[in-house]
Amino acid sequence: MSGRNRRIDPRELKRLSILEPQKSIGAIAVDWAIIAAAIAASEISGNILVYLLAVVVIAGRMHAFGCLVHEAAHYRIIKNRKRSDWMSDLLLAWPMLATVDGYRQNHIAHHQHANTDDDPDWTAKLGMAQFTFPQKVARGVLQLVGYLVAINSIRDMVHMAKRMSKNDRSTRGYKLLRLGFYVAAAALFSLLGIWREFALYWLVPFFTVFCLFLYVRSVAEHFGNMDYSDELTSSRTVYPHAWEKLFFAPHNINYHLEHHLYPGVPFYNLPELHAILMRDKAYAGKAHITHGYTTGLPAECFSPSAPLLPSHHPVSY
Repeated sequence: MSGRNRRIDPRELKRLSILEPQKSIGAIAVDWAIIAAAIAASEISGNILVYLLAVVVIAGRMHAFGCLVHEAAHYRIIKNRKRSDWMSDLLLAWPMLATVDGYRQNHIAHHQHANTDDDPDWTAKLGMAQFTFPQKVARGVLQLVGYLVAINSIRDMVHMAKRMSKNDRSTRGYKLLRLGFYVAAAALFSLLGIWREFALYWLVPFFTVFCLFLYVRSVAEHFGNMDYSDELTSSRTVYPHAWEKLFFAPHNINYHLEHHLYPGVPFYNLPELHAILMRDKAYAGKAHITHGYTTGLPAECFSPSAPLLPSHHPVSY
């Protein structure tokens, strides 16, 4: 029996891996409903503060969409894989300028070769200043400001697009259908005269706060005071504060260590999986667990003694 199987009864793991499609579909519906409610509240109020709050809320649901695309990449949405991919593309990935299969290719390779030179995520971030730790607090703050003014967001999007295009295996028919989706959306926006609303409630959140949330989570998963010599210490689980769940950790994405160990477990069962694993004293004593995205994570990533321009990167194992 492997080390991973010794941590949990295979029967329990099998139970936790059973898909409950209604939970995933319900999550998608709720996320879209929250976006609609945020837009309605902002438009009805006409208040700039309500608008800014709406931007943050919408960005949080965009992050939630990204987390569900991640679920789709592991075929954890519904049982029929083809239908799952099409549904997830239409409702989650395409609106976020992504594709499920494109993300899947990159992400599965990340799982197979986590934090090594064969991990596309690792190699893409290797040497990048924003993923080099420890940092001075001032440098970290500048990174976040860079996302809020969209400079860093555009940089990341361009970088990601270049990476994904190298391994694009989508068919011509798929590309035409995706293009048709965007053309139809543009035609609908023109017909309804809502380009202003599209810019205010989709483009602004997307290129600012959403990308900031994505960056913070990306750091939290594998960077900052990590020990890459062991699978229990090379991925981080975060115990988020209640409000952080809405923005930094939607759909239990904070249980990243557990996900790396058992990627077949869908998001709604990750808390139970975590609780089971924590019964093992050896696991609980070694697992890298951080308390809070805005408290514990900064404490692990920032240091007054860090160089202004960090030059050292964590070593891969």
